[in-house]
Amino acid sequence: MAREIVDLNAEVRTGTGKGAARQARREGKVPGIVYGDGQEPTPIKMNYNYLLTRLRQGRFLQTLFNLKVEGQPDVHVICRAVQRDVVKDLPTHVDFMRIHDESRIKLFIHVTFVNHEASPGLKRGGTLTVVRPEVELEVTAGDIPDHITVDLTGKKIGDVIHIDDVQLPAGAKPTIARNFVIANVAAPSGLVAEEAAEAEA
Repeated sequence: MAREIVDLNAEVRTGTGKGAARQARREGKVPGIVYGDGQEPTPIKMNYNYLLTRLRQGRFLQTLFNLKVEGQPDVHVICRAVQRDVVKDLPTHVDFMRIHDESRIKLFIHVTFVNHEASPGLKRGGTLTVVRPEVELEVTAGDIPDHITVDLTGKKIGDVIHIDDVQLPAGAKPTIARNFVIANVAAPSGLVAEEAAEAEA
C-alpha cells in the first residue's frame, strides 16, 4: 500500500549563510534548503515546534512530502538530512531534495511481521529475533510503500527469514544484492539448555 503524501509547511528564508540561519533560529525557526531537479536551491525555514512534532512522529526521512511554501508551487520532496545540536540533539537545519513521482530513490522501509499465532515455533515458546526492523529499498517516489510484510505462518524454531522470502511491493527492489537475513525464530532459552544437556549426556 502506497503512503499518502503528507503536506509539509515552510516559509521562504531571505538571505543565506550563517548569519541568516542564526536569525531564523532566533525567530523560533529551523533553517533549511530545498535542492535538486535542475533548479536553484531555495532557502526555507520551518517553525521549530512544528518540525519537532513531525520528527517525533517517526519515519521523517522515509516519507514523501508535499512541500507547501507560500507564493511558490507545491513540490514533492524527500528529507535527505536533519542536522542536530550535538548537545541537545535538537534540529538545527534540514535538507530537502525535490523529486518527481517517477524518480527512483533509496529509502529505508519499515518491516511488519504478521500471523505470529500461525507460527509453530513461536507457539512452542520460540522468540522472533528481528535482525533488520527496516530494509533499504529502491522505490518509485510516487509509490513509496508504507511497509513490507513478513508472514510468519508455518515458521518453526530455527527458521531464518531472508529478503528473498519476502514479497516486495511492485517496483521495489533491495539495494543490497545478496540474500540478507531479516529475522529468525530462535529457540527459547529453556529449550537451548535442555538440548545442550542432552548433547553432553
